[in-house]
Amino acid sequence: MSKPSPLTRRAMLAAASRACAATAVALAFGDTALPARLAHAATVRDGKHPDPRPGIDASHILTDDKVREQGEDALAAFAEARQIPQILDGIRCHCGCADEPGMRSLLSCYEDDGMAMHCHICQGQARLAFKLHQRGRTLDQIRAAVDARFGD
Repeated sequence: MSKPSPLTRRAMLAAASRACAATAVALAFGDTALPARLAHAATVRDGKHPDPRPGIDASHILTDDKVREQGEDALAAFAEARQIPQILDGIRCHCGCADEPGMRSLLSCYEDDGMAMHCHICQGQARLAFKLHQRGRTLDQIRAAVDARFGD
């Protein structure tokens, strides 16, 4: 099992720090709903990978024209994502977006507002999935590799 990259570890620590601060503020002001939402978000991120939907395609992945300003890394990640939408639809995103409304899978990060344009974790997961898919790995093998590198 490989260790998470420093970027991943740093991002996870930053997210945990923000969550702890938000919880402390919420509790200080008597908001008991926020800690419950944070607990729910943790279970979503730590949950199982979604089952890929039949007939999924790349038609909702943002085009190069919408991604170009984000640089070459984002362009490459989106280009690779367009080639494997059925794989990305079966992978849970590890960046912390899993608790957001409308976020179903890693594929969701490449659609609509294109969270992956700005998120190196989303980009890294898709690029790893693409590379492993090109090498003939199964979805379960790809999931295991993504979990090992980007998981909690």
